[in-house]
Amino acid sequence: MDLKPLFYPSSIAVIGASEKSASVGGSVFKNLLNQGYQGKLYPVNPKAEAVFGVRCYKNIKEINDQIDLAVVVIPAAFVPGVMKEIAEKGIKAVIIISAGFKETGNDGANLENEIKEICQENKIALIGPNCLGVINPEIKMNATFANIMPAQGNVAFLSQSGALCSSVLDYAKGLNIGFSKFVSIGNKACLDEMALVEYLGNDEKTKVILMYVESMVDSQKIIKTAKAIIQSKNPKPIIVLKSGRTQAGADASSSHTGALGGDDSLYNALFSQSGIIRANTIEDLFNLAVIFSNNKLTSGKNMAIITNAGGPGVITTDEVVYRGLEMAKLDKKTVENLKIYLPATANFNNPVDVIGDAKADRYQKALEYVLKDNNVDGVIVVLTPQAMTEIEKTAAIIVEAKKTTKKPIIASFMGTTTVEPGLRIMRDGHVATSQFPDDAVRSMAAMVKYSENTKKICSTNFNFSDVDKGKVTEIMNQAKSKSQTYFPEAEARDIISAYGLPLLKSQVATSADEAKKIAQDFNCSMAFKIVSKDIIHKTDVGGVMLNVKPAEADESYRKMIETVTKNTPKARIDGVLIMEMAANDGVEVVLGVKKDPSLGHAIMFGLGGIYVEILKDVVFRIAPVNVCDAKEMVQGIRSAKIFEGARGREVLDMEKTVECIGRLSQLLSDFPQIKELDMNPIIVLPKGRGVRVLDVRMVI
Repeated sequence: MDLKPLFYPSSIAVIGASEKSASVGGSVFKNLLNQGYQGKLYPVNPKAEAVFGVRCYKNIKEINDQIDLAVVVIPAAFVPGVMKEIAEKGIKAVIIISAGFKETGNDGANLENEIKEICQENKIALIGPNCLGVINPEIKMNATFANIMPAQGNVAFLSQSGALCSSVLDYAKGLNIGFSKFVSIGNKACLDEMALVEYLGNDEKTKVILMYVESMVDSQKIIKTAKAIIQSKNPKPIIVLKSGRTQAGADASSSHTGALGGDDSLYNALFSQSGIIRANTIEDLFNLAVIFSNNKLTSGKNMAIITNAGGPGVITTDEVVYRGLEMAKLDKKTVENLKIYLPATANFNNPVDVIGDAKADRYQKALEYVLKDNNVDGVIVVLTPQAMTEIEKTAAIIVEAKKTTKKPIIASFMGTTTVEPGLRIMRDGHVATSQFPDDAVRSMAAMVKYSENTKKICSTNFNFSDVDKGKVTEIMNQAKSKSQTYFPEAEARDIISAYGLPLLKSQVATSADEAKKIAQDFNCSMAFKIVSKDIIHKTDVGGVMLNVKPAEADESYRKMIETVTKNTPKARIDGVLIMEMAANDGVEVVLGVKKDPSLGHAIMFGLGGIYVEILKDVVFRIAPVNVCDAKEMVQGIRSAKIFEGARGREVLDMEKTVECIGRLSQLLSDFPQIKELDMNPIIVLPKGRGVRVLDVRMVI
């Protein structure tokens, strides 16, 4: 769909325009009329002759001129009929501000579906319904019922919450942040955030893309779109504030927007995979917007700190190290120059402490020499207001220093009313500011990581030719014919084995005599596991025995059947799975799958065994994953150093672990009906010896 009429219309019709200033229709039309929009305006209202002195039309068909954009502000029940008239008129962009659609229940959802069909059939770019509207400061178009026209700038903002937009406009005005485009997307009936992000990725006026979202769908589209923008010739950071981090928050967002909230760990995976930067708070969102919109990208990690207070300097240093950045080692010449201009009590190394009585001239010299130092990639300036501090002069000096360098600078003038004049000077001079220095460091770290992501291109996909898709298809078809959704281990093993996931030798016994015969053939220590479609957690009911000797096989079989029958008398028991014991020189990991209704399959990897839910040392990625994704999963858990060989142990087989993740990813691509899958534990053996899946269960 062509989005130009949405953002650059030459003519706008407001359907539901009114002279009642307190009404939504009145506010929207008045904003368009009075805030500088130069295109043609057509109010539409069957009950009015004129709206604020502009001739009013009974319906859209009465207007003889071409209309680029229609803004609809009428009760929901009448919107489908009006949309048919809009389609007949040939209008290609619509903003439906009206509420009363899927967020209200089934009747509203039916209305929304009707609107959606009209837009799809007629290629109409639709924003909404249930939204605040759209602002393009470049052409002074405020097609919303918020009364603030923001300054023009290079930040685009998209929000799923209309109410939040009004607060954001006010907050941004105070921070002197200007916008290239400002969109409240509402229910996303046709255009979702990623369709708009794709447009903004090619928008010359946009440098930074901010989003507030409550739910997202189509993870592959999100990943593909975001990566294309981030790895383009003109990369633009995409910064997202995602609500619903807790289950209570997810439930709240569902009732608010009619969309399901997803598991937060899956969103973390999605953002990490796509290169999207996640903001944790509204303040964080704008701190990130400020640093990206006012600085050139840097991938260098070496930070210099200039401060007039020792304590804040130490706090900033701690944060630099904690966030994975490094304190720049100043060149010998830089230190010598600083000694000439700073008092003897100053600190001439990093962090550079110009001392509490510093006036603007000390900051000027410190900035001059530190910025010239080739060992420095970015500078954080910290100021605490003392009696002798020249706040405004120092701010002006930082503005001038920024003009001399491509290195990012962010200033933290600590305080509120006292430092406000200096903050205004820096914001007007396009210097990034933050209230506290630790915020400054977090923003700088995000910039460095993002810059690294722009260069990280990995397109090596997994494609295993030795899988038996036909065998798994047959198993799945048989399960469907029996309405079977749960696969106990004995059956699930056949599925993962067909996709090359390495298993220990095993066989199912249905009697004590059969168990004895299998044990004699195996001739090794064995694990016994109950086979039952009715029992998921085998250990809890006595359904697991370890280190069973061949001579004990028949008695162990009888004992297990007796124990499990006693503990779960209604469970159907199909026998006992007999499996060779794994080598004890490996490490237990878990590999699992969760299918999210919005985002699709997520693969989990982490430290496994019986403590997986206690330690929770796991990471997620959205399937399908590529080789880089799989490696990052293994390297991304807190205990990753175990794979490198810890406390004298051998280096583990990371290559085969990565391959296992890839094979699982291919299985999910081929069989999307898989809902849950747990392989826990998997034993990762020393390098060259591979891995072994010890336990598996599956739900489709």
